[in-house]
Parts: sequence; C-alpha cells; structure tokens
Amino acid sequence: MTYLIVPLAFIFILGSAVVLHEFGHFIVAKLFRIRVETFSVGFGPRLFGRKWGDTDYRVSAIPLGGYVKLGGDESNAPLEGQGAQDIPPEQMFNLRPRWQRVLVALAGPVMNVLTALAIPFAAAMMYGVPTTPAPVVYDIQHDGAAAKAGMQIGDKIVAFNGTRNPSWDAINEDVLLSPGHALPMVVERNGQEIPLTFVPSSRTENGDVAGSLDFLPDYGGLPVIVGDVGAGSPAAETGLQKGDQLLTVGDEKVRSSAQVIEYIRNHDNEHIPITVQRGDQTVQLTTPQRRVDGRLGFGVRERFPMEKAGVGSAAAYAYDTNLQILRLTGKALGQVFTGKRSVRNTLSGPIGIYQYAQKSVERLGWDGVFGMLGFLSLNLGIFNLLPIPVLDGGAIFLLLLEGLLALGGLTISTAVRDRIQQVGFVMVLLLMVFVITNDVIKTFGGGSNQQEKPPATAPAK
Repeated sequence: MTYLIVPLAFIFILGSAVVLHEFGHFIVAKLFRIRVETFSVGFGPRLFGRKWGDTDYRVSAIPLGGYVKLGGDESNAPLEGQGAQDIPPEQMFNLRPRWQRVLVALAGPVMNVLTALAIPFAAAMMYGVPTTPAPVVYDIQHDGAAAKAGMQIGDKIVAFNGTRNPSWDAINEDVLLSPGHALPMVVERNGQEIPLTFVPSSRTENGDVAGSLDFLPDYGGLPVIVGDVGAGSPAAETGLQKGDQLLTVGDEKVRSSAQVIEYIRNHDNEHIPITVQRGDQTVQLTTPQRRVDGRLGFGVRERFPMEKAGVGSAAAYAYDTNLQILRLTGKALGQVFTGKRSVRNTLSGPIGIYQYAQKSVERLGWDGVFGMLGFLSLNLGIFNLLPIPVLDGGAIFLLLLEGLLALGGLTISTAVRDRIQQVGFVMVLLLMVFVITNDVIKTFGGGSNQQEKPPATAPAK
C-alpha cells in the first residue's frame, strides 16, 4: 500500500503547510473585516472549489504554494489575477492603516512557525521528552580530529559548540557543517570539566566537503534499534527486520548507532556477521558483500527513554527542536552563499519534498509525517519572511519603507511599486524553475543526496 500511502502523505504535508500559511493571512484579514476574494491552494487556473460569501475557496492547477487574494490589493496580480472593482472602500486592504497591512502579511509566516512549534509540543505532552544522556567516548581514531583536540577514551561530552548536554545528533550535525572550523567543547574526565577545542577534519560527501568526528560514542547500554529496511536492499537480503535490536556487528559489541554506521563503512564489500535480539530470540545473521552506494540499506537509531513532560518542559523541547533546525538551516544556506556548499545538495523543490516525505513515512509512519510537516512549515515560514517582492517579507519591507519615506513626505510611485513586484515575480519564478530542475537532476541524473532531511526548501507564497 506504500504506492498509495506516500502520495497521500505528500499531499497532506505540502497541502497542510500551504493551507495553514494562507489561513494565517485569511483569519487576520477577516478579523480586520478586509474582503478576502480568493483562498487558493496552488497558483494558476482554477481546478475546482466553492464560493462561500465573498470568498472563492479553490484548488488551482500549479501546486507550488498558494495565496489569499485581498480586496484592493493588486500587488501580486501576475500570480493572483485581477480583483473585483466594486469592493466597498471599508473592505479594501490597500486603504487600511499600514500596521494592519503589516499584521496581515506577517500572519502567514507566524502561523507556519506556530505549527512547527505545536507539533513537537504536542508530541512531548503525549509521549514525553526523550532523555538523551551525554555520549561517552569509547573509540578515537589515531591522529584524527578527536585525538588532536586532546580527547580521551572515557571522556563524557557535557557541552559542544555552546550546547549543554548535547545529543549525538546535535554534535554530528554541527561537525558535518563545520569542516576545519574550531568548535568549543567541554568534556568531563575524572570528575572534572575540561574545555577543549575541536577542529573537525574534512571529507567529501555527496560532492560537498563535510566535517568528520573521528571518534565514536557510547550511550551506556541504550538499545540500538534497526529502523526501516529498504525493499530489495542488502539489509533485506541479510534478514534484518525493523525493530531488531543490534547486539553485535562484526566482532564488536554494539554501543551506538554511529558505531554500526562506521563499522559498515570500514568493511565495504565484506561479509559482516551481525547478532540481533528479535523478541525473545537471539538471531545470527551475515550480510552479503553487495552494497548500494556503499550502504546496506537500513536505518539505525538509539531507543532513548522517555520522560513525562509538563507544559513548561514540552514548550522548551519544542523551542529547542526548532531552534536547532533553524541554526543548521541558516548555517547550510550561509555556506551556499560563501561557496562552501553546493546549491544542488541544499535546496529542494516538490520532487525533493516528495522523496523526503517517502522516507519519513516508511521509517516513522505518522511520526515521520508530522515531523516532516513541522520541518517544512518552519522553512516556509522563515523563507516567506525574506525581503523578496511577491513574498510576505517583501510586502512587509515595502510597507516599512513607505512608513520611513512618509516621515520625509516621500512616497513610492505606483510605477516603481509595479516594477519591484515584476522583478520579485521573475525571481520567484526562476527559483521555482531552478529547484524543480535541480530535483530532476538529482533524481534522474545519477546524483544522490543522502541527507536525512533537506536543509532548506524553496519558498512559497
């Protein structure tokens, strides 16, 4: 049923992010009694819908975002079409005070950000917050970055790059995006906290230079669980099943997911004996020599204990989760602009979103669906705040600029405003073409992107 479930999940994820964004504009406009002519999911020709009161609720042909057409607002006419001419002045958006227009424009991105915060908050309230003990170093690569930093086996990492009690994922993500950059860290050794400076070594991954840890963690006996197993993959041929607990890989006792990944990477084209706990049985397996892109084709993760959360701790968890996503996304985009990271592996469009949605559904089910919705919603909210004409940030920027010019008795002429909007329209159109072309090249041109989730997605109005 995956062939049906994945498309439905994709429609739900992308559609929800767009509808929630536009609902933000819609509800604030309604509160101010501004005429809403159209509430559209998608751009272009109308496919179907229903007119209710003064508003046409529709689905349009081009599924690359959506829009709310406000009475008297012709700033985005190339995308939204011309509005009605018989709207009462008191219902016209362009005649409202500037602060009301700013709030209407701001409401869409705010709704996306609130959605991104609400999803992990709700999950924390229902299931609790995962307690992630600080990882302990159990293996260090000779002459690697960890050894050069002065790390020792048995060190407990209590702070990394400004984050106290960091998870392994947070450490790994910081290092991946920081090859050659000094990162502060603190380890606990023999009861004392020792500050160190960690400079990740560099390796090439998916055509980009990525940082390398050169050490492996031990979480102190937490179960390491098999996630998704790709159909027809070497892992499926091995007999691995989702939910198996990994006990040994090769001749090593399993202490972390990172250890498993590193061991497989270092034993390419070899048979690897694996021991798993499956229910009440201990099962011995052996991998084939075959690999796909150097991988066996299965996910692996620690099973962290969950701690009951109150409103405060759930809110803190939601905030920290989204802050980490924003920090990493901002860092990745910064590296694009400085030439340290390729645009190809950083931006994704509809095809890329579909692929990540597929992975999320297959691996995590509904948890993956809502996790992807939160990630996409946060990205849409932040991108739409960029000061690019046609986007919400561009509208807000022009309104604020008008306010400053008004202090000196100046205005922006209609001709200049129209030209700015035309430039913005072309910019967004070119960006849409780029991300779609980029998706096609990555999907059908032999490229591969092994990231768990895209650092950024293309903006949508």
